[in-house]
Amino acid sequence: MSRRSWMLWAAAMLTALAPSLYFWVSSLLSGDDGARYYAHMFSGRCTGAQIHSMIPEYLSSQLPLFDHGGAPLLVLALAGRYVGARTRRDRLGRIVARCAAAVLLLQPLLDLLLFSLDGAFGPECLAAWGPSELLSLQAGWDLYHLAPPVLVLLAVQVPRGAFVRRGRLARTAATALTVTATLLVTAQAGPAGKVSTESELDCAGFGDGTVKGLSEAEKKFLCEVRGYSSFYDDGGIEGWQDAPDQVVVTQGHHLCRVATRHGGDTGAPAVRDAPHGPLAHALGTLCPAVARWQEHEGARKTAEAAAYRAAKDKACARHRPHRPKIKPVRQGRATMWTEFWTISGWEEGYEGTVPDLVEELVGSERGGLAIWAADEIGHACVTVESYRRRPPLEIKGWDEVVEVGYDSPSGALTLSDGNGKSVTGLTSAGPGALDRLEHQQLHIGQPLAS
Repeated sequence: MSRRSWMLWAAAMLTALAPSLYFWVSSLLSGDDGARYYAHMFSGRCTGAQIHSMIPEYLSSQLPLFDHGGAPLLVLALAGRYVGARTRRDRLGRIVARCAAAVLLLQPLLDLLLFSLDGAFGPECLAAWGPSELLSLQAGWDLYHLAPPVLVLLAVQVPRGAFVRRGRLARTAATALTVTATLLVTAQAGPAGKVSTESELDCAGFGDGTVKGLSEAEKKFLCEVRGYSSFYDDGGIEGWQDAPDQVVVTQGHHLCRVATRHGGDTGAPAVRDAPHGPLAHALGTLCPAVARWQEHEGARKTAEAAAYRAAKDKACARHRPHRPKIKPVRQGRATMWTEFWTISGWEEGYEGTVPDLVEELVGSERGGLAIWAADEIGHACVTVESYRRRPPLEIKGWDEVVEVGYDSPSGALTLSDGNGKSVTGLTSAGPGALDRLEHQQLHIGQPLAS
């Protein structure tokens, strides 16, 4: 390889890497990752814009060879060119380099062609590409991305006066590239794609799915996006339920790469604010980094909740125990939680009964009991005492005391809270009507301020 060829290869590589290097240095200096997104609505149907919305995802989103302006593909092409020169198979090395250049030329040239196609139809179709400043920026980047492959073609150009016979391999490669480009354009100009049903994706896991060409993770991702995996018919993620399988999967993989760069955090602004950001709700089934982050977050929140509950248990344990004036038959203490203001007590067959509260503190019906516990979400330190005979009334230390009667149909009243904790043994005398149930004896309610 000549010195001129090496210089052109170096220029092609630097041109491909320059934007990525610029944004990387800029993000380090400013703390901004450089991600910008826009939302654009268009109701018309223009062929060029429709094809453009699909083609870039197939050419640049799924293959790492196209990252950083195609620099990885250029490295492979240079390696092929160098090996060809070293092994005296110069023609084969040139073919490899030209094929790589042709692949890199395909996307920007196709974008410019589609843009021109819609431009020929008039300004209505140009509006499908977005604001005018966005059109100028897109066209500018397409023209810039033509530079690296053009430099590669110049680097492998045969010197003047030299004759190189076009062999079968070169003709085959050229034909393959032409056919590939034609198929891509034809496929993207055709129908939007298949939208698989719940049974075709085998969302229930019975093993009778018929969808081919998708991994199990991709099938589960589609099931989540379309709401097939939910116990409740929530309709899936709005705006994506009826999108073609390949579009949803492609966008999911792209969002996965964005989330992976942020440690799998789906709450990162670059993920949350992306146009396809709503897909993050189902991304854990497709993206290992997101699944790990969700598992870590779940464990962290569980540990925080356990520590919080343990602290409240200790706080209740530090309360001075009640010293009744007569000996109760049974006595118990518990820290109970509520999300809807009250702690409820029910007997079997009477679940769901919510009696009205007396003085907004205690209410009872046959088989049901309700006790105010907190203004909103909170906990209460509960002491339960059961007596064979009526205990003396205690009002010291409380600013409100309420007495209510209670009719026990089974003699097995159980207090339950919102976290599954329960207290039993309240009705030691068995079934029947109790003369009264003193609110302060349960030690829940309105203690005097200290």
